[in-house]
Amino acid sequence: MREHPAAPTFRNYSGHRMTRIMRIKARVQHQWLQHAQVPGRTPPAWLWPWLLRWAGDVRDWPHPLTLHRGWASIRTRERSDLAWHLARHVPRSRQTDRLLCFSTSGTTGHPLRVPTLPLVAAAYQALHHRALRLLDVRPQAGRGDVGVVLAGYQQRCFTYVSVNPLRGECGLAKINLHPSEWRHPDDRGAYLDALKPELISGDPISLSALAELSMRHRPRALLSTSMALHAGLRAQLENHFCAPVLDIYSMNEAGPIAAYVPHVDAFVLLQPGLYVELLDDQGQAVSPGERGEITLTGGINPCLPLLRYRTGDHARWIDTPLGPALADLQGRPPVRFRHAQGQWVNNIELSQALRSLPLRRFALHQQANGHLHLRIDAFLGAGQGDMTRIEVRLRELIVGCLGKLPLSFSPLAEQDKVRQYTSDLPGATDTHTHRS
Repeated sequence: MREHPAAPTFRNYSGHRMTRIMRIKARVQHQWLQHAQVPGRTPPAWLWPWLLRWAGDVRDWPHPLTLHRGWASIRTRERSDLAWHLARHVPRSRQTDRLLCFSTSGTTGHPLRVPTLPLVAAAYQALHHRALRLLDVRPQAGRGDVGVVLAGYQQRCFTYVSVNPLRGECGLAKINLHPSEWRHPDDRGAYLDALKPELISGDPISLSALAELSMRHRPRALLSTSMALHAGLRAQLENHFCAPVLDIYSMNEAGPIAAYVPHVDAFVLLQPGLYVELLDDQGQAVSPGERGEITLTGGINPCLPLLRYRTGDHARWIDTPLGPALADLQGRPPVRFRHAQGQWVNNIELSQALRSLPLRRFALHQQANGHLHLRIDAFLGAGQGDMTRIEVRLRELIVGCLGKLPLSFSPLAEQDKVRQYTSDLPGATDTHTHRS
């Protein structure tokens, strides 16, 4: 995978970091994740024992003696709570051996580092397989095959090759489809034809780029994550690749949550250990048929157990033959920004450029005339001098991404649930015709 003559520039190294004992545990866990029943709208039997188990170990959680007031009395949490003081939400007894840390791009909320473990990363495979079965796809890749290619489309991103110890050490590659990462643009299709990956995962922007390549290979399925996938684009991709496209509702804090199934026109829940509520602004469950904010409790990550965690996304409940499902989900649409020279720029590139700055939150908007307005919420205790330096650096970084467009600043006053990227430009959320 690294030495093929058409291979891209791989900028990083990674591995599964799983010991033999961990692989045994993972196989047992995967059986449960793939086949156990998913909770419905009512609190599952495991909910209160699970809460009592963690209540004395997570500093931000309520004291066990206060739980007699009922489930609805437990205050909800939001992404800003995690961004503000992550350690208060991580169990104090959690050992740091083999700890991993994912950095989120913060496409809809606040950039966040999520502590996790190799077993948690491996659990994604089980949940993806459960989701693929909803479309009657059962992965078969094993030794000597390439199981998954993770495709991005950014000016620069984390890229590597590895193997999957739970599937006969079949190959895995994380690649960047941006032409700058390849010796020749045609190498992209040639490389994927050589790998013949069983599955290709990406987001609507990278999968749109994938469809433009002169690639003969057809994967058994495509997986779209991170951003909302419009039905029209899904149909185009399925027609182009002659393969189903699985739209997964997922986030780094919780992993894969639900998968869209066309014949029920809703997202079917995936995790047996995740309780999903739909709440109003006061933290109360909405009435049947009403839209509410998707709120999570539990999850696959023991380093970050979630307690009534508001996602910022909204949906309504429906009953389906496949179990409880989320209909009319308002997720995270991709937003593109128009460069001063006219080309489109992926919002992920802006997130990466601004990641190094001490910002808790920010919201960037592009007006119909191309002008930019950035609202910022800087680090705790920032004085006027600090803010001035931050704004100077912000201007430099944004110019580097979008060119010399008019840019204004203001404080970010909202307490939470701010959309990080918005635009008034026609086509800003259209992934059908884009390339930077």
